[in-house]
Amino acid sequence: MQMTGIPFGITDWSRVEPSLHPGTTGTATWRSRTFGKLRVRLVDYSPGYLADHWCHKGHILLCLEGELHTELEDGRTFVLSPGLSYQVADDAEPHRSSTSIGAKLFIVD
Repeated sequence: MQMTGIPFGITDWSRVEPSLHPGTTGTATWRSRTFGKLRVRLVDYSPGYLADHWCHKGHILLCLEGELHTELEDGRTFVLSPGLSYQVADDAEPHRSSTSIGAKLFIVD
């Protein structure tokens, strides 16, 4: 991917308007910025969050706080703690997230 047309800028994430996204259980609070076709998000998952869908979108995701459980549709599971990341391409491996204690993530997609 080539990133073009994005001038240098600084984001104060505390000033980005949050949007609430309910899961099957719990909620995800997104603070999102879009730069051309690139979406960048700071996401907080509440304790007990379980995604309400299998995601087919590609992401690069970094766990900043808490613990994130990621399940792939083929049954494999992975746990991210602060400092760990994952990457997956669009339409490569459907996945869904959950957390028992909550998690804060930085996501680029």
